Amino acid sequence: MTDTVIGAEGLRRSYSGGFEAVRGVSFSVARGEIFALLGTNGAGKTSTVELLEGLAAPSGGEVRVLGLDPYTRRAEVRPRTGVMLQEGGFPSDLSVTETVRMWSGVTTGARPAAEVLGLVGLAARSGVRVKQLSGGERRRLDLALALLGRPEVLFLDEPTTGMDPEGRRDTWALVRELRDQGTTVLLTTHYLEEAEELADRLAILHEGQLVLSGTPAEVTATRPSRIRFTLPAGVPAGRLPLALHAAADGQRVEIRTERLQADLAALLRWAEESGTPLTGLDARSASLEEAFLDIARDRRHSADRTDETAGTR
Repeated sequence: MTDTVIGAEGLRRSYSGGFEAVRGVSFSVARGEIFALLGTNGAGKTSTVELLEGLAAPSGGEVRVLGLDPYTRRAEVRPRTGVMLQEGGFPSDLSVTETVRMWSGVTTGARPAAEVLGLVGLAARSGVRVKQLSGGERRRLDLALALLGRPEVLFLDEPTTGMDPEGRRDTWALVRELRDQGTTVLLTTHYLEEAEELADRLAILHEGQLVLSGTPAEVTATRPSRIRFTLPAGVPAGRLPLALHAAADGQRVEIRTERLQADLAALLRWAEESGTPLTGLDARSASLEEAFLDIARDRRHSADRTDETAGTR
C-alpha cells in the first residue's frame, strides 16, 4: 500500500543463547495514524521497536519505514523520524534551553528551541537546570527533543510516565494534533487508558507473537460486557433468571455477557416484576484493560495446559 509508512512482515529477532524475542510479527501503520504496540513485560515490544528504529537488523523477516530498510538505510531514515526513549540521559547541569540547543546541533532542520519548548509546555521552565525538573517535566523534555526535526514518523516509548493528569492530557492533545498534521505515530505504553484514548489501531504482543490487532473498539468487542449490582439481604442470586448466568460473591453479583442490551433488559424486567432493588447497578462494555488482562490470562492458562499435557506423555 502506498500509504503504509511502517511495515513489518514475518519479523523475527533472536539473541545470543537462542532466545527468540520476536517470533514472526506482521503489521502495518498508515500515514497519519497512531498505532499502539502493547504487551506485558517480556512480550517483545522493545525488541520490535528497536528493529523499526533501525537500531538492529532483524534475524528474519522484513521491516520498512518510509519505504526503506531502517537498518541498512539508516542515514536516510533517521532524519525523518523522531524517537522518544524511556530515559533520555541528559547532562543534569545544563538548562532546558541549553539541552535543546545542544540536541539541535545534531538534528536536521531543527525547530527553534523556544518553539519546541512551547509545544510541550516547558517554555516557563526554559532556564531551569535539567536536574531540577520533575519526572514528568523530563518526559516533556524527551518529547521536545523527539519533535525537534519535525519528524514524519514519531516513536513514543512510554511517553507519559511520571506526568501528572494535566500533563498527560496535554501530551495526548499534542500527539493527536501531530497525527492530524500527518505525522505517523507508533506508541508503546503500559497505560491502557492511554492506548484506548489515543490509538487509531493497536496490536497486542505476547511472548514475541502478535495475538490480536484492530481498533480499540474491535479489540474490546472480543471480550464480554459485564453487569454488576448488589442484591438485598435475603434475596439469593439463585432467584435471577437462569439465562443470565450470574456469578455471585455473597450479595454482590456479576454477569458476563455477549448480549449486554438484551440481558440488561431481562434483568431490569425481573427486578421490576419482583420488586427487587439493584444497588450499585453498573453495566458496561469491556475496557481495553479488561480485554488485555483476559488475553494475557488466557494465554498463560493455555501454556500451562500445554505443559501439563507434555508432562503426561
